[in-house]
Amino acid sequence: MRLNEIKDNAHAKHAKKRVGRGIGSGKGKTSGKGHKGQKARSGVAIKGFEGGQMPLHRRLPKHGFNNIFRKQYSIIGLDVIQNAIDNGKIDDKKPINAEVLKENGVITKVRDGIKLLGNGSIKSGINIEVAAASASAQKAIEKVNGKISIILKTTKEDNKNISDKN
Repeated sequence: MRLNEIKDNAHAKHAKKRVGRGIGSGKGKTSGKGHKGQKARSGVAIKGFEGGQMPLHRRLPKHGFNNIFRKQYSIIGLDVIQNAIDNGKIDDKKPINAEVLKENGVITKVRDGIKLLGNGSIKSGINIEVAAASASAQKAIEKVNGKISIILKTTKEDNKNISDKN
């Protein structure tokens, strides 16, 4: 069966309920909404109301914790950097940092710095500055005689200055 083969049966459509058309229609006067009260008015939706019983969303305990001081890194893999070098976006002879990656379109946002992961492989011996790196990424870069520098802290103002340039 395909979309163009679907047929509309005689019972597939319900006629629209015509309310407020006199008492003989069975849906006249109050139009099936009873008498007065909040639910008789327009624009009312009592979401989560369970007839006075404590609603489910209030019965369940609060869960989890959001750390407002959490670092949000822009994550990049070795395969992405190697691909950028192969495409000529990045020069592997020069030091690579967040500013170079942003200018050349390898990453879109710097956030709290760059975190380097060991996804894929790298062939070029690069000199890279990042905020964090995985152990596998460090080993892979040192294996091809590259150098990895971990910058301890980047401020939001530094990141903002980098993103304001573009």
